[in-house]
This record gives sequence, structure tokens and C-alpha cells, in this order.
Amino acid sequence: MRTRLVWICLLLLAGFFFFLMVGRYSAAAELYFIDAHSQADQHIDFEEILSLMDKAGISRTILSLRGRRQPEELISFASRHPDRITPAVRTKGGAYLKGAKQFNRFLDKQIQMHQFGAMAEVLLWHAKKEKAPSVTLGSGKKGKPPQVVVPPDDPRIQVALNKVREKGWPFVAHIEFAAIGESKNFFMKKFENLLRKNTDHPFVLMHMGELDTTEARRLIENHSNIHFNTAMSNPIAVKRSAQPLVNLFKGTRLAPVWKDLFALYPDRFILGFDNVFAGHWRKLYVKQAALWRKALQDLPEDLAHSVAHGNAERLWKVPHRID
Repeated sequence: MRTRLVWICLLLLAGFFFFLMVGRYSAAAELYFIDAHSQADQHIDFEEILSLMDKAGISRTILSLRGRRQPEELISFASRHPDRITPAVRTKGGAYLKGAKQFNRFLDKQIQMHQFGAMAEVLLWHAKKEKAPSVTLGSGKKGKPPQVVVPPDDPRIQVALNKVREKGWPFVAHIEFAAIGESKNFFMKKFENLLRKNTDHPFVLMHMGELDTTEARRLIENHSNIHFNTAMSNPIAVKRSAQPLVNLFKGTRLAPVWKDLFALYPDRFILGFDNVFAGHWRKLYVKQAALWRKALQDLPEDLAHSVAHGNAERLWKVPHRID
């Protein structure tokens, strides 16, 4: 009799673990991704982007333009795929480099189309990218993506901030803190002053701001409105770049120090890829998505969903996907 009871208990225990594992597998299978920032130029077709999104398992992309693409093209593409593409107002280009007045007109021309649902990253500190493909510069000549330095208190930043505040979109800042050098503390103080003056509005730092865990944690603890986009902060992107990018990973998992920070502040981290050139889309995108999928499955379910799509849905007011 006792042996029979033992076997019954073992079978019940085995059944419990079976259903637990099935439940975990189902939750992982339902995990979908939103790429909170990528770009497209004339060297990649929009339909190819959609095909690559399917291969990478990306449900939606917040997409902006660069190069010779026109805003009407992006709006047309997004209107055909409203559940997949959120069009973002372009910020890069000659108008931004010329000054606040020209930049204001450049943004207004796009925003007046009304179909946009986000604004692309605004370059505050951007190093020259010697290894990147040549691009058409503001002068009309070809060259490498140039260094751009626009302090947080520059009038152009206020122009962009006014627009996103009116629309209810996050302000996405591109600041390569690890590359700034001697002016890093000066730039950080100005950026934090911007955060303090706009405590009611969300800010997102691209590429984790190229900050380490100590620096990121200090910002989070001092500013309730700061968030981080994970774009290019993984070994696949780091290996191909000459820039001091942050690597959030140890092997195929999040490094313990970053995993702990994600767990402490689950509402501050947003998945992103920042495909800039056609090569990023075609060579790195699917691999990076697979790496992130494996890493997020190692996190508690709620945290994984927050990073994968939930935080982007909340900040950009994107509808939750219903399967």
C-alpha cells in the first residue's frame, strides 16, 4: 500500500513539473519583440525590411528615415502595415546642422502629416564613424558620418523637445558618453539639468548611453524619467564596431550586473536594434534578435515582456499585440 502511494505521489509530482515546463514554454513562445528604434535609407527596400522583421521575430518597428528617402515613402509604407510599422519623424540631416530655425521647419513639415507616431533619436554627441559606409552630408558631398556635438542646452534640443512634448512622444537622445572624453562630466551635468527641468516627460538614451552599470544606476536613481534603449549593446554589434559600445552580455546571457539592474528597474529598459545601414539589416539583425530572445527567456516572465515590448508600448502608446 505504501509503495503504491509513493508511486502516486511521484506521478503527481512529475505531472506538476510537466505542466510547469509547458507553461514556461508557452510564455516564451508568446514573447514578441518591438524594435524601438531603427532606420532605413534608399539602399534597402521597405518590403525587405518587413521580410527581415518576420525572420527576426519582430512584431513592430519604430522606423525613421535617413539618406535620400522621403517622409511620404515612410508614411505610405506604414499605412500599408499599421500593425507592424510606427513611422518616426526624421531628425538627421542638414537642417539640424544649420540651426534651430531650419530644424524647426524641418520637423514641422513632417509632423503636419499627422501619421507619425514617434520622433527619431536626436544627436547630441555623435563621434565620426570612420568604418561606416559613406553617406551624403549636409553639403551634398559624400563622406563618413561626421562628428556632431550639440549640447543639451542648445536651442535645437529645445525645438525637438517642444515637439515631442506636444505629441506625447519620448525624447530619444543619442549621447556617446564613453567617447566624449574630458568633456564627459560637463555634458552629463547639462543632460541631467535637462532631465530635471522636464521631470514629467520621458527621455530615452540610445545605446545605453555607452554607460556602465554604476553610471546607469545613478541616473535611474536620480531621475524617474530616464530610460535606456539596448540597441547595439551586445557582442555581435560590439565585435563589428570601433566605438566604445556597452556589452550587456556575458556569453549568450545578460551579464549578472546588468541582469540585476534590469530586475531592479524593469520599467527603464527598452529593446532596440538601431539598424542604420542596409548591412545592419541584412547581416546583424536576425542574429541579434536570436541572441536577445535567448537572453530574455532567462529572465522572469514579467521582466522579459517589459523589455521585449511592454515598455515601448507604454512610452509610445503602441497597442498591445493581440494574437
